[in-house]
Amino acid sequence: MTLRPGVRDGLWMSAGAGTLLVLVLLTLHLRKEASPAAQLAFKAQRADLVGRMQLGLASASEAEKSAVLAITDQESQAFADQARTRTMGVEQEREQLQQLLSGAGTQGEKALLDEFSQLFTEFQHIDDELLKLAVQNTNLKAYALAFGPAAGAINEMNTALSHLAAVNADSPDGKKIIRLALGAEIAALRIETLLPPHIAEASDTRMDELEALITQDDEKVQGDLKDLGALPELSGETDLATATSGYAEFRAIKSQILKLSRENTNVRSLSISLNQKRKVMLSCQEALAHLQEAILEEPIEGVTYGRPAKPR
Repeated sequence: MTLRPGVRDGLWMSAGAGTLLVLVLLTLHLRKEASPAAQLAFKAQRADLVGRMQLGLASASEAEKSAVLAITDQESQAFADQARTRTMGVEQEREQLQQLLSGAGTQGEKALLDEFSQLFTEFQHIDDELLKLAVQNTNLKAYALAFGPAAGAINEMNTALSHLAAVNADSPDGKKIIRLALGAEIAALRIETLLPPHIAEASDTRMDELEALITQDDEKVQGDLKDLGALPELSGETDLATATSGYAEFRAIKSQILKLSRENTNVRSLSISLNQKRKVMLSCQEALAHLQEAILEEPIEGVTYGRPAKPR
């Protein structure tokens, strides 16, 4: 006998539905057949993984903050490596939990793990960017140059100019020499005081403003040194040569400082750590807390956890 197409399709659908029903009932039967001890062990295994993930996230975040706040490249790199290692550990535990839930987890637990997984992917992306910045330490290097070689070069220049002015105070151009030497010293000191705020600044607009002031003072110093060099009586003066050389050295160091400051890796990594990273970290921990709660509240027949059994 030949069945009509509509009847044949109906039979296939009925057979498929019957097979699906059998599989669902079989799964429920097998799960129900598991002993309370086995179910408790399974619950403990899942809860333990979630707890380890929570701890791993906190540990990774702590190492990340240490990388951001470290004062040497070596320390920053060591803490960054620790943060990456602990984050990898969380990912491994997440994969283990995913395998466990795929076999016998509830739909709610799977949904909560999916929510965490999405947040954790964002966590990893932010962490990767943050740690790459933290280990460069450009702001700390700029500070080291500003308070080290740059300050030394300015001090050398100012000492030479002060001596030049004192020695030539009674000369015919003594007043002019004092005015030019003092003008160069003051302008150079203003530049020196503008460097730390530039290094600490997060705004490019404010950096532009500071650099405009630095440029004005730089032109003032160079102009005064040039005018001093034009005076016949200062021809061949070693103090003037020392001052000119010292300022040239300072200008070269200043260019390095401004370049490092513009990269701003310490300021940027700290900002990311305190804002985007902190927010996604809290969201990840919240998602894991909800997952832990769902696992612990999953009922096991015959197990009351010390609570009075419900009356029949």
